[in-house]
Amino acid sequence: MPPVPIKNVLLVHADSRIEELLASTLAPGSWIINRASDNASALALAETRRFDLILTGEKTSGAEDVELLRRIRRVRPHTRLIILTNESTPGDVIASMREHAFSYFSNPFSPDTFAAMIRIAAEGPCWDDGIEVVAATPEWIRILVRCELKTADRLLQFLDEIADLPDTERHQVATAFREMLMNAIEHGGNLDPEKYVEIDYVRVRHMVTCRIADPGPGFALDDVPHAAISNPLDDPIRHAALREAQGMRPGGFGVLLARQLVDELIYGQDGNEVLLIKYLHSAARADGGSPS
Repeated sequence: MPPVPIKNVLLVHADSRIEELLASTLAPGSWIINRASDNASALALAETRRFDLILTGEKTSGAEDVELLRRIRRVRPHTRLIILTNESTPGDVIASMREHAFSYFSNPFSPDTFAAMIRIAAEGPCWDDGIEVVAATPEWIRILVRCELKTADRLLQFLDEIADLPDTERHQVATAFREMLMNAIEHGGNLDPEKYVEIDYVRVRHMVTCRIADPGPGFALDDVPHAAISNPLDDPIRHAALREAQGMRPGGFGVLLARQLVDELIYGQDGNEVLLIKYLHSAARADGGSPS
């Protein structure tokens, strides 16, 4: 058997919690953990050698880490860098996407979600970016995302960082958006990495809208018997048998679930565009207004 290639990860001023989480996630014996005391030291190391993964320290701001990423990518264009920070703004997250950060986490964040992102970064093939920012402000961002499920997971983490929503609505919007995005990538884009899904995310005072347009020919809901939305009232799991007979993976609840979580779910004429609208009732109650 040929020897397993050893990969290198660089931790920048990481605390013991992050180091322990990283060590427990990476394959034993396949990775060497290197350390830098600050961003300047990390840049000096990255200029002299290639690292398979770099994680910034939580004590630096998102803006400082984006600048580090910008400088590293001048000499190492395809570096996988994950930003960890205690100080972040939606503008910092957007800037990190423009500079092709691999992912972005601000405290507090889920250790499980962080570990899953580390695995995507560590186990994926030779990587180049699949997320392109077409235009962006903190209120309105337009993105192209490659039709790959792991790229979708990366995008979802970025948007979770951008979203400035009450906790309840944040979870509802994220879950509904994930279901519709996965449908667009899997069924509209056929998981073809040469194809892209276009996304608009708009946040106004009492409302969030998400538009997802896939590259497929479209469909009509009445023509998708393998989806739960098409089940008759007297047979609520009919679609499961149809999916099994066609060799499809279990599922089919995406549209039905999304409709329960957002206030409006509207398909375009051809069925390859969907608009999700969520009214922020919690925000309205907080300032004494009503959703508009």
